[in-house]
Amino acid sequence: MRNLSISGDHFILDGQPLQLLSGALHYFRIVPEYWRDRLLKLKACGLNTIETYIPWNVHEPREGRFYFEGNADIEAFVRLAGELDLHVILRPSPFICAEWEFGGLPAWLLAEDNMQLRCEDKDYLSKLDAYFDELLPRLRPLLSTHGGPVLALQVENEYGSFGSDKAYLNYLKEGMIARGMDVLLFTSDGAEDHMLQGGMIEGVFATVNFGSRAKESFAKLREYQPTGPLMCMEFWNGWFDHWMKPHHSRPESEVAETLDEMLALGASVNFYMFHGGTNFGFMNGANLFDTYEPIVTSYDYDTLLDESGKPTEKFYAARKIIEKYVELPPLELPPVIKSRAYGKVQMTESSPLFTQLDALSHPVRKACPEPMEKLGQNYGFILYSTKITGPRIGMELVVQEVRDRALVFANGTFAGTVERWDPRGIPLEVPAEGLQIDILVENMGRVNYGPQLRDPKGITCGVRLGYQFLHDWTIRSLPLTDLKGLSFAPIDGEELLQPNFYRGNFQVSELEDTFLRLDGWSKGQAFINGFNLGRYWEKGPTQTLYVPAPLLRQGENELILFELHGVMEPIVTFEDKPDIG
Repeated sequence: MRNLSISGDHFILDGQPLQLLSGALHYFRIVPEYWRDRLLKLKACGLNTIETYIPWNVHEPREGRFYFEGNADIEAFVRLAGELDLHVILRPSPFICAEWEFGGLPAWLLAEDNMQLRCEDKDYLSKLDAYFDELLPRLRPLLSTHGGPVLALQVENEYGSFGSDKAYLNYLKEGMIARGMDVLLFTSDGAEDHMLQGGMIEGVFATVNFGSRAKESFAKLREYQPTGPLMCMEFWNGWFDHWMKPHHSRPESEVAETLDEMLALGASVNFYMFHGGTNFGFMNGANLFDTYEPIVTSYDYDTLLDESGKPTEKFYAARKIIEKYVELPPLELPPVIKSRAYGKVQMTESSPLFTQLDALSHPVRKACPEPMEKLGQNYGFILYSTKITGPRIGMELVVQEVRDRALVFANGTFAGTVERWDPRGIPLEVPAEGLQIDILVENMGRVNYGPQLRDPKGITCGVRLGYQFLHDWTIRSLPLTDLKGLSFAPIDGEELLQPNFYRGNFQVSELEDTFLRLDGWSKGQAFINGFNLGRYWEKGPTQTLYVPAPLLRQGENELILFELHGVMEPIVTFEDKPDIG
């Protein structure tokens, strides 16, 4: 039995002071076959601890249906870290932010209009209790007090940036203790008065998050927590990217300088991130302050390991600083994971969306458009269809409160795009015989931070022609979780300007990482051997999708692209280097 405790201004483990040198790795953003590689590189950098969030929406994708397999096997990940003699910090708080879809909250919470999030709302707490009843008993054998590597657990995540409900925070704390979480509990918040006032809990260790000005940030923490070890729980050494914005980068010299400042103070630190990984599938989050800004598929984060796990200049700069304070063995990295350019692949078959609706979905009749969550759908696309009577002249179709991006079709012909950040109407002329309207809406990621956290998807208000709302809708959920039922045929050029599934096959003899480049394609989703790689969009900044070798198979491989706008030349390229902007 081991227990991380606090004595004066130090962490104590096994009777000795311990400085936590930690790095964030998210098991759910990395294929399990690469967990060991990433952990060994973290250890080689001179770190003694790994930290990870635990996202509720990954582990309870449907209410009451729990999932702990594949890259969701948190227990296997933690055991592996322990086998490599690494300490572990876990952050199982119901909300994680993390630029992850809905900040880790499950989308099905939004099916209940009156439920209040992240506060002492009895309906919300009942859902949370059911999740904790499943999750926390799995974590208990992994705690250091039970022989495992887990030294500390987070109660809530940057709560002071969101709310001030201390009864809620104490409910979480007491719930963890009652379920046997007998290791050090902590909170983490920005180093500002209102954040610390809102996020700290009596009797729980407080940490702060920042990217620079360490002395100032720790001084602010000292105003609220006069004694105890100093710890930066999130040292922001890089940053994430939004679609349609430039790629972020930060010089390694700045990172090294701030790290040196912290270690000189004797502080503990957790790199956020040490290795970012990938927002596979539909799991990227979004920001919403002045405008809605969805986050890209790559979570490279410009950090110590790049998206494919290769050490960057920041890795070597960080290790050099750590060596000033800790005696490290000679640098020894695990074998290099190679990447390969598999070349061009011709997409030879297509499957137009509007001919495949019955293979992908079941129609539901509703008087008004309803958001995804009301239909039990979490992610992907949703199609709304109705018939407008005619004639009508000089009117605009208005998709009111679309979330997030809608393609409008009139009698099967593309009429225009309505975007959440550009919600202009679409001029329509309705002939005497009427007009069939189909509106395909893409959920581009729920908000993961800030006051606009409640973010239902689809058409969340209604559709108008002029000032008249349109009623009698047929709605089809298109989560794209299973594409096996699609019927493909050789590509016909007439189909190229419709939402379309394209399929191509390619041969692989040696399994190595690769990067899918989609020059000439507009926007859509990529699936390799049935695995949802993530979104692509010509607007960037990212221009490639990372394909880890374990997703490939020797011999024939299948690539399916769901392209929304069409392509003139249906060819893709697998390259050996990323292009993230």
